[in-house]
Amino acid sequence: MQPTSHAATELERRFDAALTAATATAALSPSSHNCQPWGLARLSTDGARAAAATLLGGGEERRDEEYVALALDHGRELTALPAHAVEMRVSCGAYWRTLLRALAAQGWAPSRVRVLEADAPAPFSGWPPRWSLLCVAALRYGEGSGERFAELRTTAGARRTQRGTYRREPLDAGLLDALETPTAEELWPGTVTVQHLTRPQQLEAFAAFCSRYAGRDFSHPEAWRETHSYLRLSRAEADMRGDGFTLRQLFGPLTPARHLAKRVLLDPRVLRPLCRLGYDRRLADGLAATVRAGTPALTAMGFTTAQPGPADLLAGGARLADYWLAAAGAGLALHPISVVVQHEDLRQKLQARLKLAGRTFFVSRLGRPTAEVPPTARRPDAGEHRSL
Repeated sequence: MQPTSHAATELERRFDAALTAATATAALSPSSHNCQPWGLARLSTDGARAAAATLLGGGEERRDEEYVALALDHGRELTALPAHAVEMRVSCGAYWRTLLRALAAQGWAPSRVRVLEADAPAPFSGWPPRWSLLCVAALRYGEGSGERFAELRTTAGARRTQRGTYRREPLDAGLLDALETPTAEELWPGTVTVQHLTRPQQLEAFAAFCSRYAGRDFSHPEAWRETHSYLRLSRAEADMRGDGFTLRQLFGPLTPARHLAKRVLLDPRVLRPLCRLGYDRRLADGLAATVRAGTPALTAMGFTTAQPGPADLLAGGARLADYWLAAAGAGLALHPISVVVQHEDLRQKLQARLKLAGRTFFVSRLGRPTAEVPPTARRPDAGEHRSL
C-alpha cells in the first residue's frame, strides 16, 4: 500500500533532517591527504527517482523509499600514482559506510544497494560533469540499526590520525580480536582481511623496511608535488582551505625556527635536489625512528581478491571506516603509512616480508597516543549534498 501524499511529505521532511545530520557525520571520514574526494546526491525529483529505481533492479520507484547516490569527485582526487585510483575509491567507501550507518542509526536503513561498474553513466539530470557515479542506494524508514546516532557522531568526531608516538604497553589481545572481527551489518562480507602485527620482530622488520624504502614518498617528484599541495602552513590556512594537513599534524609541535626550516626544506623545488644528496633517506629514518619509539601494533588490510573491482574498493573503505571508528571508540589512534602500498614493488616486498594476507591496500600504526592532536580541517561544503 502506497503512503498518502501527507505521509509521504512527512517522510521527506524526516529524511531531510536525517540526511543533514548524517552528511555532517560522514564528512569526518578519513581520506588520503584529507582530500575528501566524495560527492553525494539526493535523488528527489520524479525523473531521478525513476532512474534510481531502474538502476536498483527495475520496477517503479517506491514512495516510501528515499534514494541517494555516491560519486567520486574528480576535482578533488589524487592522480600522481596509479595506486591513488584505489585510495580514492576506498576513501569514498569509508564516507559511504559512515553515511549509511548514520542514516540507519536514525531509522533509515538501506533496502537496496547497487555498486556501478567503472565509468558507468549517471542517468540523472543535473549530474555534475566532474563526478563519476559509484553507488546508488534506496533507504526505507523503519526500525533502523539500533545504533545510537549521538554516540556514532561523537566517535566520528574523536577519530584522529596521530603520527606521533604511542604508549609502549601492548594492546589487549581481546581488543585486537574484536577489531579484526567484522560487524554483522557488513554490506560486502568476506571482501577484506584484517591482520594485526604485534611481535617485536615484525615491528622491527617494518621499521627497517620504512628506513630503506619510505624515502620514495619524498623523492618521487610528481607524488611529492601533489602531496605538498595539500600541506597547509598554518591551522588558519587549513581551516580556510578545508582540506589537507598542517606541519604540526605531520611532525608534531615545532618551534618557529623548525617550522620555517620544514617549510623551506619540503618545498618541491628545494626537496628534489636535496634528495639527490640523501635527504629523503634522512626523512625515512625519521619515520623508522617513530615506529621504533612507540608502535605497539600494526594494522594491515587486504582484499581477498587479487584484482579488486568497484564493489571491492568500496568494501575496503567500508571496512576501514568500521575499524577506525571502533578503534577511536576504544581510545586508539591510527597513523596510515601509505608509501609502503602506493608503489607496486614496495607492496609486494612488504607482503612477502611480513607475510600479509590478501592484496594489501592499507597499513597503519595503531596505539594509544601520548598527546592530543587537533582534528583535520573539513571543507565548508563537507556536510552538504546535491539535490537532483
